[in-house]
Amino acid sequence: MTHAPKPLHPALTKVREQRAASLQLRIADWITKFAGSMLFVYIHAVVFAVWMIWIEKSPWPTLTLVVSLEAIFLSTFVMIGQNRQADFQQAKADHDFREQELELKTNTELTRAIHAMTEELHRRLIDDPDQKKS
Repeated sequence: MTHAPKPLHPALTKVREQRAASLQLRIADWITKFAGSMLFVYIHAVVFAVWMIWIEKSPWPTLTLVVSLEAIFLSTFVMIGQNRQADFQQAKADHDFREQELELKTNTELTRAIHAMTEELHRRLIDDPDQKKS
């Protein structure tokens, strides 16, 4: 039994389309996704172990420099990811606000129409003396 894919929020679809249109944002998204994976951790553990055991006799100065530079870049990608999330949340909030305002307007119009019909029925059935005689 296959399940139909869950429909995406319109704001998410819009943000995805905008990000897909930019090569820089697609690269940043890929790096952020990869840097947040266990594969990233495993690769680093292996590379650092090899580096410390077999490549350099005194790996700490160079390794410290490399890890510090990597941390600077990764923190930038984390901020890019946070900005992406904030953009999505804002787009979603804007969309939801517009939808709620439209729903409120529609409900208000329906309530007024029901009230007008109720008053007209009341007038015809109760207040109109000609209607009582028939």
